[in-house]
Amino acid sequence: MEHLVVHGGHRLDGSVQVGGAKNAILPLLPAALMAKGKAIIRNVPRLTDVETMMELLRSLGCTAEWEGEHRLAVERQDDAAFEAPLELVRKMRASIWVLAPLLATRGQAVVPLPGGCVIGDRPVDMHIKGLCAMGAEIEITGGNLTAIAQNGLHGAEIYLGGHFGSSVGATVQVMLAGVLAKGKTILHSAACEPEISDLANCLNLMGAKILGAGSPRLEIEGVEELNAVDYYVIPDRIEAATLLMAGAITDGEVEVTDVRPDHLSAVLSSLRQANVFVEVNERSIRVRNNGPLKSIDVTTHQYPGFPTDAQAQLMALLTNAEGYSIISEQIFPDRFRHIGELNRLGANIRKATNHAIVRGRQTLTGARVEATDLRASAALILAGLVAEGETEVEQLEHLDRGYDRLEDKLRALGAVLERVA
Repeated sequence: MEHLVVHGGHRLDGSVQVGGAKNAILPLLPAALMAKGKAIIRNVPRLTDVETMMELLRSLGCTAEWEGEHRLAVERQDDAAFEAPLELVRKMRASIWVLAPLLATRGQAVVPLPGGCVIGDRPVDMHIKGLCAMGAEIEITGGNLTAIAQNGLHGAEIYLGGHFGSSVGATVQVMLAGVLAKGKTILHSAACEPEISDLANCLNLMGAKILGAGSPRLEIEGVEELNAVDYYVIPDRIEAATLLMAGAITDGEVEVTDVRPDHLSAVLSSLRQANVFVEVNERSIRVRNNGPLKSIDVTTHQYPGFPTDAQAQLMALLTNAEGYSIISEQIFPDRFRHIGELNRLGANIRKATNHAIVRGRQTLTGARVEATDLRASAALILAGLVAEGETEVEQLEHLDRGYDRLEDKLRALGAVLERVA
């Protein structure tokens, strides 16, 4: 197994380009199951999750091949298969998004309950609720979602609010179902994330009729067919946030380019509160510290609030701030497994229900730590950048699921780190 050795104490400086958004490309790919023709998708990050989705599409009758470093070609060719292989679905939660396209085009689907990062309870009940409202019959048997739509899917009015707000996953599922359903589908309490808007933009270019993307109310008028397109994926706002925090935690000066600053308003606001100077241009953001980092209180919310996917990285940053900070997790209340690993490096963080209390300005010292999920892996690397000595981050399969060569980008900014067996 590979692990990452991070040598602390090196200030980051320079400019780095942000890649395509993981959370945008993963819902885009299942749409190929519904389209005619060869789709070209550009600005695609090289991630194991993307490779897994490509394998899943191949198992369901599509071709999916790289035609360049960040360009994918996907084409639907055979509509016979309707069962998703367990060995692929168990690797990644996004696999469940093939359910709606299979129902819409093949009338039936068998999809195992999905896997992915262990970050708390993430039920699929709203996915089922939405599809059943549109005419599907779904049973959970033997760990599989077995679904049939004998008379096809039809439009419906569906409320997608849950215990912790809107569901991004269920919004994607119902959007994919609605574009080929008969009649109009109206979603209330739909997720508003930029990745949802990106999916709607792509589907509309394919021939769909979706109104209201980026708002809690979506209207989807079903169409007869979708056609493949040439599409450029939006930049990854979470990768951008991670790189900006890497610059801030090392007291460096870092610019991220090819980014959408309007997608990062809450992150930039929190950085400014923590005494980080933030300079925003049309397609780039530069950070440098105004002085010692200051403690802040942050609560994760659905977009446009502070993203849960940047919570762990912010926690690492705040271990280097003066005073006490409080991070409240409203999306996944149990998403705090990285606390123990940060404390192993010398941080002083205490968990209280869905709150983390961070006592800053502790001296971090290198140690062997384990990445417990995708974003925790980035947080541990950030902490390692300022820890004394060497930090060894294990379980890099989590990192590779969501970051396209993060260590190379950090190295280009002046970090000293390497993968070793």
